[in-house]
Amino acid sequence: MTFGSLHILDILIIIAYLVAVVYIGFRASKGASSEEGYFLAGRKLGKLYQFFLNFGNATEPQGAVSTASFVYQQGAPGAWLSFQTVFMNPYFWFMNVWFRRVRLTTVSDLFEDRYASRGLSLFYAIFQILVACVFLGFGNVTAYKIASSLVVKQEAQWTVTERASVEGYNELKSLQKQASVTPLSPEARHRLELLQDRNARGELRSYVTVLNDVAFYAIFTLVVGTYIVLGGMAAAAVNEGLQSVLIIVFSILLIPTGLHAIGGWSALAHKVPKEMFDLFGAGGGAQFTFWSLVGILLISIVQNGGLSHNMGICGSAKNEFAARSGVSGTYLKRLMIIMWVFAGLIAVAMFGVGGLSDPDAVWGAMSNRLLGPGLIGLMLAGVLAGTMSTLAAKALAISSLFVRNVYRQIWPGISQKQGVFYARCTIVAVLLLGTVAATVMGSFYDIVQMVLTVNIPFGAAVLLTYWWRRVTAPAVWACVILSTLCILVVPWTASKVPSIATNPTLAQMSTTPGTGVFFNKVVHQNPDDLSSPLIASASRTNRFNFESWTVSKLGVDVVSMTPTQRFTLQCFFDGLFPFCVLIVVSLLTKPTDPKRVAFFYGKMKTPVGETPELEAAAMEETKRNPTRFDHTKLFPGTNIEFCKWDKVDTIGFISCSALSAAIVGLFLFFLRWAS
Repeated sequence: MTFGSLHILDILIIIAYLVAVVYIGFRASKGASSEEGYFLAGRKLGKLYQFFLNFGNATEPQGAVSTASFVYQQGAPGAWLSFQTVFMNPYFWFMNVWFRRVRLTTVSDLFEDRYASRGLSLFYAIFQILVACVFLGFGNVTAYKIASSLVVKQEAQWTVTERASVEGYNELKSLQKQASVTPLSPEARHRLELLQDRNARGELRSYVTVLNDVAFYAIFTLVVGTYIVLGGMAAAAVNEGLQSVLIIVFSILLIPTGLHAIGGWSALAHKVPKEMFDLFGAGGGAQFTFWSLVGILLISIVQNGGLSHNMGICGSAKNEFAARSGVSGTYLKRLMIIMWVFAGLIAVAMFGVGGLSDPDAVWGAMSNRLLGPGLIGLMLAGVLAGTMSTLAAKALAISSLFVRNVYRQIWPGISQKQGVFYARCTIVAVLLLGTVAATVMGSFYDIVQMVLTVNIPFGAAVLLTYWWRRVTAPAVWACVILSTLCILVVPWTASKVPSIATNPTLAQMSTTPGTGVFFNKVVHQNPDDLSSPLIASASRTNRFNFESWTVSKLGVDVVSMTPTQRFTLQCFFDGLFPFCVLIVVSLLTKPTDPKRVAFFYGKMKTPVGETPELEAAAMEETKRNPTRFDHTKLFPGTNIEFCKWDKVDTIGFISCSALSAAIVGLFLFFLRWAS
């Protein structure tokens, strides 16, 4: 008995996993009667739960699938969109403490607590509810991409359109292979260009699935919603233990089976182009150089500060050291990334460079080729586990934002029990919105670019709030409005405006077919006429490089830049522009109430008490004397709020840095060994 490529054993394993997570949610529901119990698990989670929460939340299947996809296309340098986070771990050693010491429930609370601005608090909550659709949609797309490539139609069941799509793809690959060996005839060259144009439009496929995306999203969302609605953060934390094990299993499965299929470890050097093993090179057309890596790291740090689930995960820790211990979970993810990279390289050896029409389906295609009954079910259970753990944390964060920072602003008198009820309703609504968002998303590369930048406006505001006493509410408003327009709204909507999409200056083709100078995707207006004008593709995720266009107006020749240089320019613009707005507007506007500001930074310097009694006493003393820790400031008498490191800060930072360096060294060792 089978369903597509799924054996009955695979189906039973998946059902068993889904029943288990729902049962855990039911058991955890008993302790989720209050808002603090539901959103923060009563602030009682120790080091082990923090490890699982951080690992599970950081190690999402979309990271595995997208990394394998990028590596399949670009070689080892394609790992940098994920692997650059290895350099963020020393920063997390401090960041986790900030979100614990602020002693709030949501990031929205931060804007009301620091600036006395209910408007900013409300705007952040609404903004994050919309942003959640992107993150939740990404998770849904990942799970579907893998599942759909495992459940494929037999050739006898193809429709005429499906057959034309697959045959067109096979013809494209055949012509590309011929062109790499010998010049094509004019007719063949014309046919190749037509097929490349169709491929850029997403009309060609290497396989056809029988899995309906809407049905898949509906069932998937139902299960996630059930266990999170029941148990809240406690259910998420307990499930992370089970899910973390499955994530590790699904990350490992393809390595030994893949190596066996290609003829062993030594076969990698023979079947994969040598330049694809160069982590710092440009093999396979990779667009990551040293400066682009620095740019990606910059926007990663900035956007990370604005993530809505930071307060829930770090705030649920019972003390500061438990919060900091979560860093160990993110280190385990870095090791997972190395395995994902080798899965991508094994895919190159198996399918050949460009052998798949949809590189995003690499993980599923490998699973379908390599794994037998039972193992495929285990793989899918791991994919579902990782996706669920990520969706759970984000859905919980959004529900707490809605209840505390939207609903309570309108009806402040609701009880704790009512608050939990409305939170559960919000989770259902947000998960449904994520399902809708999944249906309109494109390739992983496009989505990852969106995910990397979508939280930058508020991320910059949150970080500078922690670091600089002079930030004002008007500056935060200016930052989030201008940055949202420049980084998100204009870039992701410009291709939908006919006058922009058809502008010859903007719709210029780069040296890569289908890719433009200012747009990610550029195609001919008439797909059957290669002499027709170029226009921006109508793809749902075709991004306009507003950053390069802006810089070009200042006299910089961005047209002659390489795609790598334009991408790097985009990263630095997105990462620095919000801070420029914050600083300039803050200096031009009236400072926030000094007493409120003094208490906020006094609280941020007050260590969290080991017991509720010690915590209450410490905060009472800080209320009486908010400047009692000002002697710890690195720059006394200034508005800069960096503090001198103590022994724990120093040892932790050095240890994190050394471990990051060791992981990079281990990665390089394996790549050189494989080559």
